[in-house]
Amino acid sequence: MMIIPAKDRMRLVIVGATGMVGGYALRYALNHPAVERVTSISRRKTGISHPKFDEVLHRDFSDCSGLAQTLAGQDVAIFCLGTYTGAVTDAEMRKITVDYTVEFARVLRRSSPDASFSFLSGSGADPTGRSRLAFARYKGEAEKALLESEFPRLYIFRPAYIYPVEPRKEPNFSYRLLRSVYPVFQLLFPNQVIRADDLAKAMVDITIRTGPGMERVTLENRDIRSMVDPSLG
Repeated sequence: MMIIPAKDRMRLVIVGATGMVGGYALRYALNHPAVERVTSISRRKTGISHPKFDEVLHRDFSDCSGLAQTLAGQDVAIFCLGTYTGAVTDAEMRKITVDYTVEFARVLRRSSPDASFSFLSGSGADPTGRSRLAFARYKGEAEKALLESEFPRLYIFRPAYIYPVEPRKEPNFSYRLLRSVYPVFQLLFPNQVIRADDLAKAMVDITIRTGPGMERVTLENRDIRSMVDPSLG
């Protein structure tokens, strides 16, 4: 096993660890030798117990002021909080996608100004706000706000179809259909799919491997696949 000096190990916070990608990110980070401590912030418990794991329950992400102490001294934030199209009203979707992201970023930036930020966006995200798709507009609005928040290292992930890997109850018909045809879809359109565990691994790895200095990177699905396996790009 790789030995990382204590002074070089990182403290990492994950928002949305009870979700699919966040859950994989949590498990991967807990077993990563470069990670000293992992803090999960979510509205419900993850059900995970680990010697280097802290869990904070936070009900209202429209106000993250109470998280200031928890977020102090963090090196990395992995933000996977979100919702599916059709699962909530349009107003609620914008609140979760934009307002929650911006509020969390505000408090993190004040508490840990040198922290890196890894954000789960989505393919087609439109920072110009002209897209007809609400999901694309709202993810784009969140991206734009993060780019303006002056995080020294910001990584925006725009995956296409995220394959769940493990069986689950799919959120809508489109996801049920995509899962059923996944083997063929992956073969015909390899750059339009990404495994949930591979996406989570990439979101953690990019922040851990990055050195000091400014960096702003937007990663499309092809880029994410290349991170996981350079031969896939």
